[in-house]
Amino acid sequence: MDFTVVHLIVGENTMRSSGSGAVLLMILLSHMTSALEVPLDLPQPPTITLQSPKDYIFDPRENIVIHCEAKGKPHPNFSWTRNGSHFDVEQDSKVLMKPSSGTLVIDISGEKAEAYEGTYQCTAHNDHGTAISNNIVIRQSRSPLWSKERLEAITVQTGVSLVLQCRPPAGLPPPVIFWMDNIFQRLPLDNRVSQALNGDLYFSNVLPEDNRNDYICYARFPYTQTIQQKQPISVTVLEMDTMNDTSLYNVTNFSDNPTGERRPGFMTPLGASSTKMVLRGETLELECIAEGLPTPEMSWQKDGGELPTSRVSFLNYKKTLKILDVSEADAGDYTCTATNRLGTAHHNIKVNVKAAPFWISAPRNLILAPNETGILTCRVNGDPKPDINWFVNGVPIENAPEDHTRKVDADTVILSRVQSGSSAVYQCNASNEFGYLIANAFVSVLAEPPRVLTPPNQVYQVITNSLALLHCATFGSPIPTITWFKDSQISIKSEDPYVIHENGTLEINVAQSQNSGKYTCIATNNLGVKENHVFLEVKEPTRILKQPEYKVVQRGTSAVFECKVKHDPSLIPTMTWLKNSGELPDDERFEVDADSLTIKDVTDEDAGTYTCIMNTTLDRDSARATLTVVEATPTPAIVYEKPDPPTDLELTDQTERSVQLTWIPGDEHNSPTQKFLIQYEDLLHEPGIWVNMTEVAGTRTTAQLDLSPYVYYSFRVLAKNQVGYSQPSQPSRQYRTNPAAPDENPSDVHGEGTEPGNLVISWKSLTGFQSNGPGLEYKVLWRQSDVDQDWSSKTVANSSHFVVSGVPVYVPYEIKVQALNDYGNGPEAEVVVGYSGEDMPLSAADGVLVMVHNSTVAQVHWEPVSSHSVRGKLKGYKVYYRRERGLHETEEEVDQEAQHQVLTFSGNQTEGRLPGLQPYSLYIIFIRVLNSKGEGPQSQEKQFETPEGVPGPPSFLNVVNPSLDSLTLEWGPPVNKNGRLTGYTLKYQPVSNTTEVGPVKVMDFLVNETTVTLDNLNSSVLYKFYLSAKTIKGAGANVTKEASAVMGTTPSVGPVFGIVNTSVSEECALITWEYFGHHKNIYVEYMVENSKEDWKKESVNGSHSHILKGLKPGTSYRVRVVARDPAGPTLHTTSEEVVTVPAVPSRHVDIATQGWFIGLMCAIALLILVLLIVCFIKRNKGGKYPVKEKEEAHQDPEIQPMKEDDGTFGEYSDTEDHKPLKGSRTPSNGTVRRDESDDSLVDYGEGGDGQFNEDGSFIGQYSGKKEKDTHEGNESSEAPSPVNAMNSFV
Repeated sequence: MDFTVVHLIVGENTMRSSGSGAVLLMILLSHMTSALEVPLDLPQPPTITLQSPKDYIFDPRENIVIHCEAKGKPHPNFSWTRNGSHFDVEQDSKVLMKPSSGTLVIDISGEKAEAYEGTYQCTAHNDHGTAISNNIVIRQSRSPLWSKERLEAITVQTGVSLVLQCRPPAGLPPPVIFWMDNIFQRLPLDNRVSQALNGDLYFSNVLPEDNRNDYICYARFPYTQTIQQKQPISVTVLEMDTMNDTSLYNVTNFSDNPTGERRPGFMTPLGASSTKMVLRGETLELECIAEGLPTPEMSWQKDGGELPTSRVSFLNYKKTLKILDVSEADAGDYTCTATNRLGTAHHNIKVNVKAAPFWISAPRNLILAPNETGILTCRVNGDPKPDINWFVNGVPIENAPEDHTRKVDADTVILSRVQSGSSAVYQCNASNEFGYLIANAFVSVLAEPPRVLTPPNQVYQVITNSLALLHCATFGSPIPTITWFKDSQISIKSEDPYVIHENGTLEINVAQSQNSGKYTCIATNNLGVKENHVFLEVKEPTRILKQPEYKVVQRGTSAVFECKVKHDPSLIPTMTWLKNSGELPDDERFEVDADSLTIKDVTDEDAGTYTCIMNTTLDRDSARATLTVVEATPTPAIVYEKPDPPTDLELTDQTERSVQLTWIPGDEHNSPTQKFLIQYEDLLHEPGIWVNMTEVAGTRTTAQLDLSPYVYYSFRVLAKNQVGYSQPSQPSRQYRTNPAAPDENPSDVHGEGTEPGNLVISWKSLTGFQSNGPGLEYKVLWRQSDVDQDWSSKTVANSSHFVVSGVPVYVPYEIKVQALNDYGNGPEAEVVVGYSGEDMPLSAADGVLVMVHNSTVAQVHWEPVSSHSVRGKLKGYKVYYRRERGLHETEEEVDQEAQHQVLTFSGNQTEGRLPGLQPYSLYIIFIRVLNSKGEGPQSQEKQFETPEGVPGPPSFLNVVNPSLDSLTLEWGPPVNKNGRLTGYTLKYQPVSNTTEVGPVKVMDFLVNETTVTLDNLNSSVLYKFYLSAKTIKGAGANVTKEASAVMGTTPSVGPVFGIVNTSVSEECALITWEYFGHHKNIYVEYMVENSKEDWKKESVNGSHSHILKGLKPGTSYRVRVVARDPAGPTLHTTSEEVVTVPAVPSRHVDIATQGWFIGLMCAIALLILVLLIVCFIKRNKGGKYPVKEKEEAHQDPEIQPMKEDDGTFGEYSDTEDHKPLKGSRTPSNGTVRRDESDDSLVDYGEGGDGQFNEDGSFIGQYSGKKEKDTHEGNESSEAPSPVNAMNSFV
């Protein structure tokens, strides 16, 4: 078996350049849009393959060659028409038709070439039809002579505009125009002097250097390569002083102020607006040339739109606007604007875009089987809209033999149920006033079984990740259907990564190693089947892993450039080294190894750029580095930095679940790389998020990566050294893994009912990364536990829960959730037990029993309920109990609003303790069962009583009727008696302001006694009283009271304050004291000495020292410490202390009193006085000054200086008689005109540098000596060759 190897060669670094890939794709797919080809061994009508252009201009010195080539089976015969009539080639001995061709060769030597001008058309004919060519207009090139004319010399004054006309003879094609002098030097063109599109020479304003007598217009005729010249034009430029003394002849363009500055005006086109018509696809040139002084600047804009920047250009110093490939969108109004400092001028050009006919869809050849139907379409456009005419075999279709299978509908011809023998060539002619189009399209009626035109067993070799095109060119009638198979088994559909084109070519847009193999294309129609086998080999790309690095070496040392390469082992690589894009020097100092270049004993001549190139038959890669040679220098200090990011990420060894990533490390910057961090981005599910994937040692440059299905991976690498991480590398190319069934099932699966009779199954959904493929769904399965029944299931998508309805209340269910997608089911799911929804408990607890431990605590017991009656998860039992009344109270005294107290006992407990009961009370208790849904019915109520306890404190204890040695106590019974009261106990004792207390006296009272009077008390002593109530259980809590015999005053018991100390500093004072009292409200009070202000106080509770802040320096304060009773009156104070805050020395310095400041002010005043004196003297001395001041000083009506509006300023010298300026002419009216004097005011004033003063009194035009510019020509000692000089401009 013979194999043909086809290499699909990709350019250098194709994988890194999308641009080159796009160009390659266009080249490889270009054949797909070509016309339908019929094998030449089959009968077919003629097809014109070559013809001359529609407009053919010939050189009369050469033969006329009119091309007409065609193919067909049998081979066509050719004939010609000229000017619409048959052209008998054999009758003219000067005309030869080439054998087997329609090309004409006309020998015009010795003949008049004009005789062969005309319109020619070629016809190609065979048994199956006739094809015709375009109408070819043949014209002879012409270069007529310049007509004789006498040109008058032109005299023109400085500053005016001027046009020198060229007006060359009309040639075919038109000549190229340029202006030169008599020594064949091209005249310089600039913004002021320019050549118009018609060849005329325009001067926006004339200058003295434009004086010359050799303005010569040349016309070069391209076909004949002849150059003709016009008679020289002489231009004399006069300046004002010359014109005043000279009689003028042929002087043009005079004005009232010819040399003065003036606003722009247009020299061409004339008027405010003009129009321009251009055809679609041609080049639009708009021109505006303006005159004015100063020379105007030009600008362009399109009204209501933007200029097409990609197609527009400005020529001739923006005087010409050029737009390439004009389209209808370029129609509209264009405005050119001329601007100088005096104003602007505008000209509007309305552009109309018309169009010769152009194709939208030209008719294409049809291959039809008998009884098939075909359509020919001729879609054209133009402005005005073209007329479409159909021809058959060169004859107008309306004059052709009638054919019932043919129907013409404007631009469409429909051929229905064609029969053998009805082949023909159809022509579509579309024309309007601007041109025409002719297209031939044959209709060939054939019945042919399929044939494959692509050679068999071709081997296509491509590089990984590049485009692969496997061709299957076929022919058959009817047109065969193409199907592709891989390895003779797998049918290939037109879907990612495959594309099957209309012509049968199989495209793999990103070829991978798994795409390698045998491919079979099968062509099928109703007459047969034909197959062809081709082979695809996907090779690994050639990549430079270690690129040569920039080297700076010392003279005399060695330089080593490394270039380590990775390539497909089946490809033979070739390594080439270049220096400065050329071959390496032939020098034994250059040693080339397999992966390096060594340069020994480096010299200065070795400096340059070195490139290593690795070539294979399929691709190439290259890298370069620069060598710099320096003198020996000390070793610089080592600088440690983060590494540079890795480069050139490549993916190799691709499989379904893994890929190898290779990279080139960046510069380590003197710190070895410790490790590489590899991250990935999932462009399909989480674009823009980079996830850490793995780490490898810093000595490795590859990593084997485990992948998940259905992920669009992009990888990047970060390097880490002891300084830190590098910046991330550029992302790798995208790597898409194929979809697969899920590898895992959802997590966190739960089953829990939310309502009675339902079961909510929930889970944590898989991420897009975990889905492994499109169409992710979840198969939910459930069945009741401990019941022999099958699994129920439901498949859901885009959800993380599913509700099962109609299930029993709170029963266990086995649950599974399995992931699945379009490519299969995930692994078997684990079983999870959940429960259906709960309902309220049905039963109440029975056997409630209360055991009272004491007056405040009881124990309650109950029987547990059955699990079936709970109807849910038992959360516990809630015990409700309420105090009905005290046992000493009647039923009328019961608190009807008393609330239940609730205690919850979790789980399956059957007893609990009730704390905090009130003694001697009647309680009611019941119990409810609790589950997650709520509480069940209450149990039967139970009553229990608590025994007596000690009573609470008496409700009040008051002191009434105090006297000097006695007082009376009154009290009330306790609010909570907690039993039957048996009496009261009163205890009292004297207390002091210290911790000392006196002896206790005890008194008992009966239950009905609630008052007592105590006598023989000491009025100077404070007493403390303790009163409690009693039951049979004992005494309760006390109520206390402090009082003395005389209420309202608590006498002092010894001094409460001890020593008081003070200390001061800037703005504050420290006060310390001793205190022995029991009062808690202590204050420090202070006020400014000898002031009438109130005392200010600051609280210092619990402290024996205090700092007073914010005191004024140099001020004395009175300070004391006070103990106050909460009621307000002062009980104790210390003696007053006087505190004086020291004054702070002033740091402010008054500058007005400083000697240096006074001296500076005196010096400034003296300087101002001197300047005033100098100015006064200067003004009285006189000098030059503006005209306005002079007029005000002299009031001379004869003197009228020019206004600033004219651009001039008048000045006068300081003379007594005010005579006119030297050398000027004074008209009879006494005014002085600026343009009548050549002198400068510098000759009369005190200097003059020609610059403006701030007041505008000087102008540069009146400063310095007047100098004439000298025009320097580019003359040489030798006269150049005229022909060479003129050809250099073409």
